[in-house]
Amino acid sequence: MMAKRKKKKVDDKNIMAVEEALSKSEQFIEKNQNAIVYTIAIIVILIAGYIGYTRFILQPREKEGLSEMFMAEKYFEKEDYELALEGDGEYPGFLDIISDYRMTKASNLARYYAGISLIMLDEYEEGISQLDRFRKRDQILGAMAYGAMGDAYWDMGELDMAARYYRRAYRYKPNNLTTPVFLLKAGLLYEHKGNYQEALKRYERIQNEYPNTTEGRDIEKYIARAKASK
Repeated sequence: MMAKRKKKKVDDKNIMAVEEALSKSEQFIEKNQNAIVYTIAIIVILIAGYIGYTRFILQPREKEGLSEMFMAEKYFEKEDYELALEGDGEYPGFLDIISDYRMTKASNLARYYAGISLIMLDEYEEGISQLDRFRKRDQILGAMAYGAMGDAYWDMGELDMAARYYRRAYRYKPNNLTTPVFLLKAGLLYEHKGNYQEALKRYERIQNEYPNTTEGRDIEKYIARAKASK
């Protein structure tokens, strides 16, 4: 009987605590009703504004930018990198797309192409800058961007930086296409530096993890050379 009374007292206390909390909440809402309404209204306006901007402004500009870029891509494929960058007077180049279609995927993709084009024209620092600002979300293009930065640093003679970016390239979302390519480039760089042990590690990774790729089928000669050089 005593236990039941104690339990009832505890239950009564819990109920009172809940009622007190609810009462305080009601008082807070009543006291701050206007501020709460304004806050909710601002949130709704911001969400509606974002949806409207994305649907009616950003998406059409996205399509327009990608459409405008097709000729620059043609020049890029033909390795006419200057026209790809600057345009031909009738069609814009990648640099125009970057500035005219800011905040779009078209501008971001143009930045990738511009970075590669500049590196191919031996304008290494500007090319690296463009690729550094490129948003690397795509599995293949992200790795290719890091790898191209590694190439640029190697051509500039900055071998430690080249090794760093090749490492970023082969670690970026590993796959059978780009990973073995940049493992091989990293190995060749280490060989060039005389660090045959590190070169061998990269070559053996290709042999063990990517044996059925183009690089994997040809890797034994690199392994043999690194072992002999050691």
